[in-house]
Amino acid sequence: MARKRKELPELKEVEVVNVAAEGKAIARVKLRESDESPIVVFIPYAAPGDIVDVKIDRKKHSFAEGHITRMVKPSPLRREPLCSSFGVCGGCRWQHLPYEEQLKHKRQQVVDAMTRIAKIKLPDINPTLPSRQEWEYRNKMEYTFSDKKWRSWEDIRSGKVFDDSSNALGFHIPGAFDKVLHIESCHLQSEKGNEIRNFIYNYAEANGLSFYNIKENRGLLRTLMLRLTSTGQIMVCISFGEDEPNKIKELLKAVRERFPEITSLLYVINKKLNDSIADQEIIPFYGPEFVEEEMEGLRFRINAKSFYQTNSLQAYELYKVARKYAGLSPDEKTEDEKPLVYDLYTGTGTIANFVARQAGKVIGIEYVEEAIEDAKLNSEVNGLQNTLFYAGDMKNVLTDEFIKEHGKPDVMIVDPPRAGMHEDVIKVILNAAPEVIVYVSCNPATQARDLALLDTAYEVTDVQPVDMFPHTHHVENVVRLKKRTEE
Repeated sequence: MARKRKELPELKEVEVVNVAAEGKAIARVKLRESDESPIVVFIPYAAPGDIVDVKIDRKKHSFAEGHITRMVKPSPLRREPLCSSFGVCGGCRWQHLPYEEQLKHKRQQVVDAMTRIAKIKLPDINPTLPSRQEWEYRNKMEYTFSDKKWRSWEDIRSGKVFDDSSNALGFHIPGAFDKVLHIESCHLQSEKGNEIRNFIYNYAEANGLSFYNIKENRGLLRTLMLRLTSTGQIMVCISFGEDEPNKIKELLKAVRERFPEITSLLYVINKKLNDSIADQEIIPFYGPEFVEEEMEGLRFRINAKSFYQTNSLQAYELYKVARKYAGLSPDEKTEDEKPLVYDLYTGTGTIANFVARQAGKVIGIEYVEEAIEDAKLNSEVNGLQNTLFYAGDMKNVLTDEFIKEHGKPDVMIVDPPRAGMHEDVIKVILNAAPEVIVYVSCNPATQARDLALLDTAYEVTDVQPVDMFPHTHHVENVVRLKKRTEE
């Protein structure tokens, strides 16, 4: 006979004391009176200072997870979330915290990672650089069509009869891969994005177009991507799960007629079992296959598959920090006096091209071949002739032989993925011995791990957290490292 699982407790009047990783808050409590000491309980959508009743959902040896069942007394820090989907969507978990508080907690994430993981000598860590826009800051949004609209458990258990459509266009619910929360208004992109998305949804409903069913891999409408750039250009790319030319053409014609300001209207026929369009043909319906962003007179072409920082205005601030830390300035210098810069994990070459005018030469390396082609194109579009780009696995391309061929770098700018840098890459960097390393990271924890390995030859001189994503727990961090002088 199976052993009955022990019921997890509901805790009364728990005080929330801090904010933790993944956007959750924490309390420290004894789960039962017999416990010797309190443990950490992670609670989503709570704020420091809240007094709440908490139902424990999961218990591990050293921590537990739970959810709020009753707000006994809200924290004085709390504010009313702007979005009606807050608490369900899962995207903006800090909307209930004032923006100034969000910035403090993001800095603290960096402090914690640097002190607990890197464990190296550090300068004072700067306050988080705030986003120039708190709302409507994203240039790219991706939505999913589904014939399984998410309903709350309360609605389902109530026996309520739903008279609205079961189709949805919005975001996947965390923990429910086949359910999509229908979105009427998202505040992360400009209102034009809401208008376009809602028009497409209403047109599909009025004309009986089928929405995708992920379990059965069927349905015409699959995903929607919107790019609204700081230059005013708009890209719409719709992914279809079935090839029905007449229906597709009529929908795209309707979108084009309703929104003549759209500069690039594209579509994809994707019959695979996953939503990725990276390996799919992008078919233009109207306009060029790209939109453009602009920084300091430089134009960056972005196609449907390109990566580009999703907060355009703040990307400019991030890159200015990186350029400053690299010691690159617009001062008049001869070509021989300008430094040789290596840009590792260059992506589509945005940083490389951004700093090229202040460098003698910039060499960019990136794993994705298509991204390197974009990087070369962006150099060509901007008339930059001092950039070179190479595609391949970083640890295979960036070898001692490569550095002998192309020259010892004065500056290295590295912007790796969340996993950080491979140890072999760090060894080559140490052998190359640039005077300055600028490390841009979207994950302070793996950045801190890598800094500990670089500490044998480099000291950290500056640390600047940068907020790219208001109302989320994510934070970018830029670190400047200077080669140690031999004593």
